[in-house]
Formats: sequence, structure tokens, C-alpha cells
Amino acid sequence: MALVTGGTSGIGRATAQRFADEGAFVFVTGRRQAELDATVKALGDRGRGVRADVSSAEDLDELYAQIRGEGRGLDVLFANAGGGTFATLADVTPEHFDETFSINVRGTLFTVQKALPLLNPGASVILAGSTAATSGTAAFGVYAASKAAIRSFARTWAVELADRGVRVNAIVPGPIDTEGLRGLAPDAASADGLVRQLGSALPLGRPGRPEEVAGAVLFLASGQSSFVTGSELFVDGGDEQQ
Repeated sequence: MALVTGGTSGIGRATAQRFADEGAFVFVTGRRQAELDATVKALGDRGRGVRADVSSAEDLDELYAQIRGEGRGLDVLFANAGGGTFATLADVTPEHFDETFSINVRGTLFTVQKALPLLNPGASVILAGSTAATSGTAAFGVYAASKAAIRSFARTWAVELADRGVRVNAIVPGPIDTEGLRGLAPDAASADGLVRQLGSALPLGRPGRPEEVAGAVLFLASGQSSFVTGSELFVDGGDEQQ
């Protein structure tokens, strides 16, 4: 059984669908009920949705109570929920910082911590990183710092959970054509241009697709990566090679 947080759009939804297509039963979370309902409908009898905000301890407790009720534990946890917005150093506010770190760092930490009693021996935990953690993108410093924390979590937790046979890795996407990336544009009219610009700067010359990241997450979730832990798998169109 698998859990994908932030599973109602983009990479999360594509991954939940891929897991279901491979025969897994998938719990997905999201904050918007309409998108959650649509995702569960697409997953059919292989999925269940729980409306939850990963920055809320109460929501996480309710989520894991429902998973515990299945009596099977978790074989895969993809801690994918996250997000960010642009703000230069001069423009960062305490509210901007708190919102970004609450979701990306606190949310990821307690998503995994509260899952510990449910992780089956040999389970795979995948954390959502980003190339922003190392690229030094202007006006993206707070988001980048939050994703640098994810890199550290993956390495530390891989050591801490090794005696349980639980593997922890980070998936590191580059520019992927998702609602989240398009939402960084100042308006809908300029979103296509932003996506094209980011994609054209990569060695492959295009942005990635959510399904391409989902395939890499599936690898980390499966036994094919049984000797991989504490690592970062880049799905970035060659961005890190530049």
C-alpha cells in the first residue's frame, strides 16, 4: 500500500496513477476537495482520498488513523506535498518564510515521523526535492533553502531507519510542466512562456512531464532500487550537468 501526499495534481497525481496502474492501493491527500474527488475517481478502486494539509498535525493524525484502519501498513510513502513562491531577499516576509517552511520542511518531517509505526519492513520513503536547492535561482531563496533541508533529511533518515530495512531517498525534479510551475508566472498569459524559457535552458531543450518523474519515483519505490538509500535521483533534463 502506498501514500502520496499532495497527490491531486502534477507530479503527485501522475505518481499516484502510476502506482495504481502497477497494482498498488494508493492513499492520496490534497487540500482541495474537488481535485481530490477527481483524482480518486481516476484511480478507481485502487485509490482513496483524504483531505489533509500536511502542515496540520491534526490532519496528519486523521490521515494515518484511516490508513491504520486498513490493517496493512505502508510499503511506500511519497512525501510530495509542497510549494513555494518568488520573493527576493529584500522582499521576504516572516509570513512568506513560515508558510514555505511549514509546508515543505515541517510538513515533510511530520508526514514521515507520524508514518513510522505504519512503515512495513523494507518500505521505501521518497522525499520531494528540487534542483532549486543547488541552483541559486534569484528570488527563490526561501524555497531553495527548504528543499536543501529535504536533501539533509533523506541522508539522515536513511541512516536512522536502515536497521528496519526502510530506504529513504529524494527525487529531484528540474523544471516540470505542472500547475505549480505555471503558477509561478505573474499571470496565465505568461505561463507558457515561463515553461518554455525554463525548458529551453536545459540540455534536453524542453521541460519535463509529470509522468517522467513518476517513472523515477516508481523506481525508488520498487525492489529494483533495493541497494539505493540516502541518495538523490535527478530528473532534470540534464540541468545538474551544466
